[in-house]
Amino acid sequence: MDKFVHLIKLSVGTEDVDDLAAWQATPHAKTADGLPRHVTRMWPKREDEVLNGGSIYWVIKGLVQCRQRILRLDEVDRGDGIRRCAIVLEPGLIRTAAAPKRPFQGWRYLAPGDAPPDLRPGREADDVLPPELAGALAEIGVL
Repeated sequence: MDKFVHLIKLSVGTEDVDDLAAWQATPHAKTADGLPRHVTRMWPKREDEVLNGGSIYWVIKGLVQCRQRILRLDEVDRGDGIRRCAIVLEPGLIRTAAAPKRPFQGWRYLAPGDAPPDLRPGREADDVLPPELAGALAEIGVL
């Protein structure tokens, strides 16, 4: 299997997975071809590995809760001379097992072996636990 790596990013100001989906549906969060994107200042140095099967794992309220496959990286020019990176994403959020994550700035690389698993089919619609409870259960290995 070819080598790949994921990214992990805080979704600041997002209340839950549905809130992230709603934000990604807005015109300013989409590329010209209609795909969701996240714009950041830093360009991944490990671009080839990210684009070789990587996903972005979203941290919401202190928990990794979902992911999206990364399709490409686009350069964004806002006219201020700063090169920005648009992480272009596959539409739709894939819910993952809740995994606690402390705050950090920007994005980080996430090794495939450290990524939380996707929820099993049929569990995506389970009642969502309050973030504090889900985090506590994840810390003790119940979730």
